[in-house]
Amino acid sequence: MARFCRTRAVLCGGPIDDGGRAWRRTYRGDAVLWAHSVNAVGRRHTLVDHLWGTGQLAEGFASAFGAGDLGRFLGEAHDVGKASCAWQAGLLASEAAGGGRVTAGGKSVDHKSLGVELARRRGADLLGLALHGHHGGLTSPSAVRAALAAENTTEGRERWVEAEAALAPLLPGLFGGPALRLPPGFGGAGEAEVLVRFLYSCLVDADALDTEAHRNATSARVAPDADMGLLWDRFSARRKTFLDGRPVSAVDRWRSEVYEACLAAAEGPTGIYRLPAPTGAGKTIASAAFALRHAALLGKKRVIVAVPFTTITEQNAGVYRRLLDPEGGAPVVLEHHTHVAVDESGGRERWRRLAAENWDAPFVVTTTVQLFESLFGRKPSRMRKVHRLANAVVVLDEVQALPAALLVPIVDALRTLSALFGTTVLLASATQPELFELGPLRDTAPREVIAQPGRLYGALRRVRYRWWTSPKPTLEEVADEVARPAGPDRDQALVVVNTRPNAQRMYELVGERVGPEMVVRHLSTYMCAAHRAAVLAEVKELLGAGQPVRLVSTQLIEAGVDIDFPVVYRALAPADALQQSAGRANREGALGFEGGLVVIFDPDDGGAPPAYKIPVEVTREVMGAGIADPDDLLALQTFYRQYLLDPRITGPASRGQAVQTSRKGFDFHAVTDGPLIDVGLGGDRDLSKAFRMITEDTVPVVVSYGPDAAEVEDLVAELGRAPVPDMRLVRALQPYLVQLRRADRGRPEVAALCRPIVGDLAQWLGDYDKQTGLRLTQAAEDFIS
Repeated sequence: MARFCRTRAVLCGGPIDDGGRAWRRTYRGDAVLWAHSVNAVGRRHTLVDHLWGTGQLAEGFASAFGAGDLGRFLGEAHDVGKASCAWQAGLLASEAAGGGRVTAGGKSVDHKSLGVELARRRGADLLGLALHGHHGGLTSPSAVRAALAAENTTEGRERWVEAEAALAPLLPGLFGGPALRLPPGFGGAGEAEVLVRFLYSCLVDADALDTEAHRNATSARVAPDADMGLLWDRFSARRKTFLDGRPVSAVDRWRSEVYEACLAAAEGPTGIYRLPAPTGAGKTIASAAFALRHAALLGKKRVIVAVPFTTITEQNAGVYRRLLDPEGGAPVVLEHHTHVAVDESGGRERWRRLAAENWDAPFVVTTTVQLFESLFGRKPSRMRKVHRLANAVVVLDEVQALPAALLVPIVDALRTLSALFGTTVLLASATQPELFELGPLRDTAPREVIAQPGRLYGALRRVRYRWWTSPKPTLEEVADEVARPAGPDRDQALVVVNTRPNAQRMYELVGERVGPEMVVRHLSTYMCAAHRAAVLAEVKELLGAGQPVRLVSTQLIEAGVDIDFPVVYRALAPADALQQSAGRANREGALGFEGGLVVIFDPDDGGAPPAYKIPVEVTREVMGAGIADPDDLLALQTFYRQYLLDPRITGPASRGQAVQTSRKGFDFHAVTDGPLIDVGLGGDRDLSKAFRMITEDTVPVVVSYGPDAAEVEDLVAELGRAPVPDMRLVRALQPYLVQLRRADRGRPEVAALCRPIVGDLAQWLGDYDKQTGLRLTQAAEDFIS
């Protein structure tokens, strides 16, 4: 060591030619090896403190799935390369210059490769993947080998020797010892791949928490384990109060039966449970009751509820807050569904990781996009939260909305979580997809919450269907009928169409045909969440008062939105979507058995998303006039079997199987971004084979929504002034975001109306209509997503 550092003794902390004794003496007094520059109180972060602190946190996190020793190794090994003289000198130079990357001779000084080398020595190459990616993200074995080879130079080896000589006496056992073994059960590639993801999550969360504690001169911010029994008692008591103040409904008996079935099922073991219950049967509260009761009985650490759309997230989170948050003190329910990405390269990357949610809360409400794109992600900001899934209860609400093309990797991961990470999964939906027909779950029996769902569906059959498909009507013909009252006391109707342009057109057509006394409203993702919430609140008030109203919406209304119309018109769509829309008719059963009306129409001039092509083909085969209705459980099962087992959806050439191939090779980069199109040339990747819940890459814009415009402007201004991305402000802006396709936002006529704020977030400077939301020029009308 002295041979390499003697000429840089001042930078490395003093005389060091005594076999390392001076280093140990100095650690007992003023530290000479640093991990991070000065914090809020002018102190630097000692390297040993950081390695020990990160190791302790990561060990605690990984103990939840029996890998505490691996978590500690990762925490202690991740920054060992910082002990080299070059890195120490670079840190001090960077600090003097006001911050930035640690460099020497204009090049970044590597600090990750020594940790990867230590993992290799201990026979744990898989752990090297996590160590190499703890800043930039998980990559692949070949990328790690290439990076390690690039550092295996004379200069690089000198840095390794310097760092090891400095730290080996201070971290006994890290630089040698027996081989590191994976916990039992992780011998298969699929299981080991998930283990790497969880260990990586433990590492990056622990690293971020320990670094954050240094920056703020506090202790690491880790919440104590929640008392799930106390939360269950609070939930149960408040539910009773909630029901006592609610109007009596004709379906309350059946909701009570679903609730009691959930409580009975909650006494079962860890596993994958299935809750099939018709729309309006109280799944939102019943599924939470299952989760809380199950967690209290089995010692689970948290409940995570994931739903497909932010509209449902906002609605359900509000319900859960009323049932769980204390009247004073720290909240219990965390709502997390931000769509804003901040650059993860350069000096701000660390701050993004520190600001990201890590789901350290007893009850989390999020989106399925956030959940699964984190689980199958590779960047620290995405994956900090993943280890929180261990020993948790995960409720997948409206599970039918999961993208069919990705169901194979999704169910494979759910199987692994349940079998090896102590995670209980509840699949809740009125239209249960046949997930246990897919390969990964084919040998797994679901635990049924409802013993005889057919009886429940029959008792709650609240609508009758009329098929308007041959001949096909035009949108104008449908609008003619929608504008007329359906009958006495039925001057209220919901129209659900398949595309935003169709929703805009139908809204205009209906509006032209009704008098000024009729309220016509529009609902789509042209509108920000705050706008949609205001429309829904107004429409519900009119429905409750028996006033005439027409609502035209895209599919966003059909999954979980609690609204009750006597008549629903639904453009032809996949079978599950038809059944979900039908759940907005006679939802409370006030019109009696089959008293609601659902008209399924196939518009001659209507559009549909490309993803509807195959499932609509199957729907036409198994449902229709004289065949079966969407409420027919046997027809729904047939639909799902034909659809999900279609080779185009889950066959060898499908997206999901491509993701599985990448996972088996531990190619995390290929999972998120697709495999390289030409391995020899590198560069471009095939996104059609990537794990993307939303295939269209979208970016958010902030809109100045009517009554809240001044507040929005203030938040935007404050966010723009922040020296680093302030995720608190980003979350406050969440209700005022609209998503645009990334490629189209770059077009001149759209880009000119977008003022950048931070990361990929911009402020919309164009028109925002008080009825229909964000408006683009006619030429750009298709750009919005």
